[in-house]
Amino acid sequence: MIKFTDLHKSYVTGSNKLHVLKGIDLDIEKGELVSIMGSSGSGKSTLLNIIGLLDAYDSGEYYLEGQLIREMNETKAAHLRNRSLGFVFQSFNLISFKNAMENVALPLYYQKVKRRKRNKMALELLDKMGLKEWADHMPNELSGGQKQRIAIARALISKPKVILADEPTGALDSKTSFEMMDLFKEINREGITVIIVTHENDISKRTDRIIKLNDGIIEINIENNKS
Repeated sequence: MIKFTDLHKSYVTGSNKLHVLKGIDLDIEKGELVSIMGSSGSGKSTLLNIIGLLDAYDSGEYYLEGQLIREMNETKAAHLRNRSLGFVFQSFNLISFKNAMENVALPLYYQKVKRRKRNKMALELLDKMGLKEWADHMPNELSGGQKQRIAIARALISKPKVILADEPTGALDSKTSFEMMDLFKEINREGITVIIVTHENDISKRTDRIIKLNDGIIEINIENNKS
């Protein structure tokens, strides 16, 4: 599903060059539930952005679904993102002037799906999330947990093969965080690969595998005893 071979990534600012990823070798199989950990500056968000086709890499190889990702133009990258990837963020990234249903349906708007069909699909997902009665509510009327469920529904509506979640429980209390992890595990059981960047040990312990980055290299890559 996802394969990195000797992947390197640097950022250049002025005369300074920061080597962020230093020869990453990594395989993530279809249907895995994986957590990526590491301190600030370890390279975990950069790695997630490269997986999500939001950032390019300098050298090495990255394969997504058997396709080599190298110097792909933005049009092709956007098409592959829309077809294969769904994103969930710590800050939810909901549009404040759209209600819950409209936020969930938004990816289908960009895919030119007709309004009636995309709203029907959005309502079905909200129902699955236990939020159908909140469909007409605006983001400022929702709790953090409700917002994240809506963000997850939005990520799922395009039927992605991989969900990429960047600190998805970072803005939530412990009880709600565990509820979100139960939801991610349920999504994973449906065959969707889930990759979660987190700094929380309690969250990583609930995944199949823990990958820990330190200063741009993989320090730990272990199977996990799920709780």
